[in-house]
Amino acid sequence: MKITNENVVQQIIIKNEKTIPYLINNYEGLLNSIIRRYLNGNQQDIEECFADVLTSIWFHIDSFDSTKNEFKQWIAAIAKYRAIDYMRKTEKTKQFGSNFGFDEHVYTQTTVEPSGVDLSTILNTLNATERAIFEKYYLEGVPSNEIAKEYKVKQSWVHNKLSRGRKKLKTILVKGEV
Repeated sequence: MKITNENVVQQIIIKNEKTIPYLINNYEGLLNSIIRRYLNGNQQDIEECFADVLTSIWFHIDSFDSTKNEFKQWIAAIAKYRAIDYMRKTEKTKQFGSNFGFDEHVYTQTTVEPSGVDLSTILNTLNATERAIFEKYYLEGVPSNEIAKEYKVKQSWVHNKLSRGRKKLKTILVKGEV
């Protein structure tokens, strides 16, 4: 069956793999222009984000509602929010890098005392659900709305868990209990 603008949604629903090249050929320019607007020329991030957008379209087609908007608008919104997520992720990485910058004095010392605190030890202080949510949101960069869908809860529940987890971790780090 030939894929057209009229049947593209149905073809994605039935997981016709020929739909992917159709999406690339017909919507790559639109999606890439949206992604580039947010990711400012980092080609690797742009390509990863584009692939992530295609994956999101493929696996979340069931959330498309033709009564609310057109397919083109829907995929444009996905591209926008994925690009924003990537932008936030790179900003967090930059902040992390600047907080832990290179110090020549420390490097030239013959012995360097490790802090003794690693991320897994800190996260082990959270319960299993809080830890999983923390890792998905902060380490993997999964948006809170997707985490909420996975746990079949409201997005506010996810933000509540993240907030409580941050408070617990802050208390533990300030007291030096780790």
